[in-house]
Amino acid sequence: MTSTAKLDERSLALRGRIIDALEGGKRGHVGASLSLVEILRVLYDESSAAAGRARWVDRDHCILSKGHGCLTQYTMLAERGFFSHDELLLQCTPGALLGGHPDTHVPGVEAATAPRPRSCDRRRTRARSAHAEAPLAHVRRDGRRRDQRRFVWEAALSASKHRLSSLTAIIDYNKLQSYGKVSDVLPLEPLADKWRAFGFSVREVDGHDVESLRTVLKATPFETDKPSLLIAHTIKGRGIAIAEGQASWHHKASVDAKLVAQMREALAEVTHA
Repeated sequence: MTSTAKLDERSLALRGRIIDALEGGKRGHVGASLSLVEILRVLYDESSAAAGRARWVDRDHCILSKGHGCLTQYTMLAERGFFSHDELLLQCTPGALLGGHPDTHVPGVEAATAPRPRSCDRRRTRARSAHAEAPLAHVRRDGRRRDQRRFVWEAALSASKHRLSSLTAIIDYNKLQSYGKVSDVLPLEPLADKWRAFGFSVREVDGHDVESLRTVLKATPFETDKPSLLIAHTIKGRGIAIAEGQASWHHKASVDAKLVAQMREALAEVTHA
């Protein structure tokens, strides 16, 4: 499946925020963040996660184990009022609230994550976030709202054993790693069948089609006695033509004025297309 969805005004505006953050921090994960925009947009727009509800135990939880996509998560947390949009401009600068990977000192971030997926790891994340509990523990707690949902990126094995139908794992399947195609570096296919073998109910979606994402996520759990797995087919670097499908845009260690101008020009071309 390849994405044919057009980016609407809001999706383009969110990408503009990400460019702002890259300009402010002068570095960051570009491609990995841009492929996530529509997925996180729908999750945060449709969920109960908001600054005013941060302490509500029955809120929905969204854990981004793909920490490389944190610029998009930061953007959506700012949209939901967890902190000012001005914080985006300071990411990765000395003393800034926002770092290169999500951490629990950031309001709205549920778990510290990095290149290694930690979303359903039963172990504690790391010293500074020693009190952050894994989603499996959250899902299995007694006395919580029964229709409360969790959205994470990687989960398997124990989830099907315990019939955690409130758990939805989402794969941002953009087909690229930091140094090449997934099919060359570490082939995943048949991806859907592998997850079915782990006991998940699996669906696939165009990860840039907002309405399709809304429809399929509202349908979770896909089956009443199984965890759900959604494979979102995306394009790495989506919305910035020079970055789309380019592994070299996974991360930029130096974002200068010229590169920012190129990204803004590319985004403007989509806006006026």
